[in-house]
Amino acid sequence: MMKLELINVVKRFGDQAEAVIRGLSTTVAEGQMLVLLGPSGCGKTTTLQLVAGMLHPDDGSILVDGKAVAGPGWGLPPERRNLGMVFQSYAVWPHKTVFENVAYGLQLRSVPREELRRRVQEALDLVHLGELGDRYPSEVSGGQQQRVAFARAIVVKPSLLLLDEPLSNLDATLREQMRIELKLLQRKLGLASIYVTHDQAEAMVLADHLVVMRDGIIEQQGPAEAVFRRPRSGFIASFLGITNLLKGRVIEIAPDGARVEIGALGALSAFLADDVRTHLKPGDAACVSIRPLELTLSASRPAAAANAFEGQIVERIFLGDLTEYLVRSGEIRWRVHVASSTRFVPGDPVWISFAAEAGSVVLDS
Repeated sequence: MMKLELINVVKRFGDQAEAVIRGLSTTVAEGQMLVLLGPSGCGKTTTLQLVAGMLHPDDGSILVDGKAVAGPGWGLPPERRNLGMVFQSYAVWPHKTVFENVAYGLQLRSVPREELRRRVQEALDLVHLGELGDRYPSEVSGGQQQRVAFARAIVVKPSLLLLDEPLSNLDATLREQMRIELKLLQRKLGLASIYVTHDQAEAMVLADHLVVMRDGIIEQQGPAEAVFRRPRSGFIASFLGITNLLKGRVIEIAPDGARVEIGALGALSAFLADDVRTHLKPGDAACVSIRPLELTLSASRPAAAANAFEGQIVERIFLGDLTEYLVRSGEIRWRVHVASSTRFVPGDPVWISFAAEAGSVVLDS
């Protein structure tokens, strides 16, 4: 069942000609975590506010549980959409106890006292705060305050849970722990959720369905792993993590991939996705994206590699289990990640190689 549908949604502010949201369409299924990812100003928070009812679309429709909640110039108020929301700032009331903070939404709904106590305690137990109900926010940690905000959002049994960068105020270690906890909690409850972030690692951990936004439009959407492994543009490839993005020109398109001329480096063979294929023909500008872990370093030319190039080690950077090598090959500087047991030093001649399916031909954007 679809819990949320956004259909060709458009949003402008004031008299500006350029819309901040331009024909956005996506869905959130029951039990699914949709993550909106993109740089600052791309429209992801505006999209969340449209879903929440804080803003109304200028065009298009928003449906929750199959019923229209917003259209051009109108929208049901937030309290009539049965949504739960967790803010970046926690937004817990300092003068109320943890229990009272979580109970507030149920009090507004006139839930009977015994049922209220039971549901609040269940919510606190779910977020591992079952023994802290009598404490005030000033008496618990930042991470625990964020759990209070989660409990307050889920206790009302919302149709859809909205999360606006809820972990950004936590330190790096706690943020990593909370990602996992949040994912497990969302799975356990089967809640349909929208999560807004600009943190790529956070998006990869949490997303069942990833939506990457840019300038008010969806650049690409799909399962997180698929978007990461098969980006459709240079922007997506670079935004989702470290990659070797090589600009060139298409010289051949085949059923199983394409060949791209990369300056003096010569021709590379790489995978070509169907949705990219429709936008390219021989002679067009394109890029090849290869993640550092997809590259192999060797002291001699590999016998069967589809793509192999001579280079020289420029720098070695120890990263723990992995080591990053910077390798110069003509005008190209590669970033290569290999197991730290591999030992090269600056100045060593090497061969860089990768299988055709390990690289992706992407649009030059």
